[in-house]
Amino acid sequence: MNALIITDTTAVRMNVIADRTQNLLIAGAKAMMIESLKEKLRSGVAHFIYIKKNGEVREAWGTTSKSLVEKYINGKGCSRELYSTTAYFDIEKGAWRSLRWESIVKVF
Repeated sequence: MNALIITDTTAVRMNVIADRTQNLLIAGAKAMMIESLKEKLRSGVAHFIYIKKNGEVREAWGTTSKSLVEKYINGKGCSRELYSTTAYFDIEKGAWRSLRWESIVKVF
């Protein structure tokens, strides 16, 4: 049986999502999905769905795996975490994208 461990980072995400959605239950679920997504992005290509800022549903395949995106990192930006978003390299578009934490729908 896997124990549910909520890290400080996950708790921060949960609070941000709760503030934005006004729903603590949804905030907890989405914060855990973001945790899962970030792990999958680090280890290879992740498949996930989120709602874009304009309301469109986006199905994406992305990564943050250093071996896959090293040539696309310039090191001049600040962490997207400061803006309560998660950055990923979009495999289909060949460019960096980000999603707001509360917009995550599903991680495969």
